[in-house]
Amino acid sequence: PYNNEGIWENVRACWLIIERINEVPNMDQDEKDRIRDEAKCLLAAQYFTAFRFFGGMPIIKGTFSGTESSYEGRKSAQETLDFMLGLLDEVIEAKKLPWGYTGAAAASETGHWTLAGAMAQKIQILQFAASPLMNSEAPYYEGKYTMAHPEYVWLGYDKTRWTALRKACKDFFTALNANGVYHLVVPVENTQEGYRYAYRQAYMYQDSPEILHSVRTANKAHGNDYGWYNLGWGGAADGGGTNERCAPNPTQEYAEMFPWADGTPFDWDKTAAEGKLDEMFVKGDRVPGQKMLQNRVYTRDPRMYETMGVNGALMGLDYSSGTSSGANWEAWVGGSDASQQPATNTGVWATGYRNLKYVGGEFFRRKNPQWSWLQLSDVYLTYAEAILQDGGSLTDAISYVDQVRARVGLKGLAECNPDKNLTTNKENLLEEILRERACEFALQCTRYYDMVRYKRADLFERKLHGLRIYRLNANGERTETPWYDTEQSSIDNENDERFYEPNKFEYEKFEITTGARIWWTDGFDCKWFLQPFPLSEVNKGYGLDQNPGW
Repeated sequence: PYNNEGIWENVRACWLIIERINEVPNMDQDEKDRIRDEAKCLLAAQYFTAFRFFGGMPIIKGTFSGTESSYEGRKSAQETLDFMLGLLDEVIEAKKLPWGYTGAAAASETGHWTLAGAMAQKIQILQFAASPLMNSEAPYYEGKYTMAHPEYVWLGYDKTRWTALRKACKDFFTALNANGVYHLVVPVENTQEGYRYAYRQAYMYQDSPEILHSVRTANKAHGNDYGWYNLGWGGAADGGGTNERCAPNPTQEYAEMFPWADGTPFDWDKTAAEGKLDEMFVKGDRVPGQKMLQNRVYTRDPRMYETMGVNGALMGLDYSSGTSSGANWEAWVGGSDASQQPATNTGVWATGYRNLKYVGGEFFRRKNPQWSWLQLSDVYLTYAEAILQDGGSLTDAISYVDQVRARVGLKGLAECNPDKNLTTNKENLLEEILRERACEFALQCTRYYDMVRYKRADLFERKLHGLRIYRLNANGERTETPWYDTEQSSIDNENDERFYEPNKFEYEKFEITTGARIWWTDGFDCKWFLQPFPLSEVNKGYGLDQNPGW
C-alpha cells in the first residue's frame, strides 16, 4: 500500500485538519476537538496499514510538501510504533471523542472514530508489535541482502510488550463495563439459524453492537459501488448469478478448521472411519413422498455456513430472520451449482466450496455496505492471547475465547479438547486461539497477518487442497448429473431413487494447482514476511532503505 492506497494523501489530509481546524469559523471548540482527534486516529490507522507490510516508515509530522531539508527518511520500527501509539494515547487521554454513538446519532455518525475505536486500534497495534515477527531475540531474516539497520524491522525481545497489550485490553474492558454501547450479539434463539443470524449481525449489520469502527466506500450496494455484491454474488439477489471474478475459494484445510456444531474438533480420518463423511455438512431424513431432505440438521460450526457454500446446505437465506430455505447447494462434480468446476479446479466452486462471507444478496440492496475495521470479538480473542503470552492464567484466557464461541452455540474450548490440556499447555492453547481467529474472521485481514506475526513459514509452505464430491446412484456408482434443476422437477415416481435429494457421496481431496504458490514447492523465504518498498521510491534517494532480503 506504500503508493497504491492513498496513504500519503491521507496522511497529509490528516495533518491539514490537525493544523488548521482551529481556524474554521462558526464551529464550536468541542466539535473542533472531536474532528482533530478523529484525524489522529485515522493517521495512526494509516500508518498501521503500512507498518504491517513494511515495518518502520518515514514519519511525517506536518503538512509535508516534499521539499523540506529537515526530512530524515525512514525511521525504526520502534520510532514508528511510538508515533502511532503516541497519537492514540493523546486521543484516549483527552477523551474528546464519544465512547460510542447510540440512538439517532448512530445512523449518521457510524463510521466516525470513537474512543472505543481508538482504544481498539491501540490494541491491534500492540498485538502486532508484541508478536515474534518483531519482538524476538534476533531479526526474522538473515542472509543475502541483510540490511545494515535491522532496527527498521526488528524491536528486539521484551516480554513487557505482551504486558502492555494485556493492560490495554484490560483498560478497554474496564471502559466497556463503565460505558456500555458495545457487546457481543446474543442469539435470539439457541438454534443453528439463530446462531448464524447472530454471527452475521455481528460483522455485517451497520447497527451491530460488535463493530467498534467501520469504513465504507459507497452508500449503496448495487452498480459498481460495492464490489462484494457484484463480484461475490454475481449481481443476483438469490445467489444465482454467474459473475465469478475475484471469487476467493475456501480450501479444504480451512473447512476442517471449523468444529462440529457442539464445538468438538472436526477430524476427517475419524469421521471417515466411522462412515459419517456424508454428515460432515448436513444430515437429514428421506421421508416417502418428500423430495427434499426432512429434519435437515447443520452439523458444523454455524460460522462455516456463513463463510462458505457447502454441499447440502440450503441456498436461500432470509436476512431479516436468519431462516434458510429453497434449493440445496449442489457442490458435487456435475451438480447444479458446482458443475465441473471442482473437477477442473476453476471458477467460484474450484475447491468444492464457494465464498459466502460478506455476500449479502438482497440484504445489501437496502443497507449501506460497510467493512468492519475493528470488531469487539477481536478484542476478546486478543485479550486471551495477551493473557497467555504474558504468563497469566490459561483458564482466564480460555474464558474470553469461550464467550466468542458461545455466540454461535459452541461449548467451551477446554471441554471440547480434553486431549490438548489447554489449561496447562500454552502452545496448544495458542494454536486453538489462532484457529478460532481464522474461523471468526474469514476475509477480514486476520489470518494472513496472524501467520506473518508468528513467522509461520510452515503454514505458508503447506500445500492446500480442495474437495471433489461425487454423487452416488442407487448402485453406489458415481453420477455427474444435477438434481434440483432436473430430476427434482421431472421425476414424480417416489419409488425412483432419483426422486429424492441425493445424500450419498464419495469424497476425494485434491491438491490445488490453479494459483499454486511458489513456496509450496520451493519453500517459503522469510523475506516475504514483510514486503519490499517500491523500487521507484527507494531510488528517489530520500532515505528509504529497502527491507531485508529484497
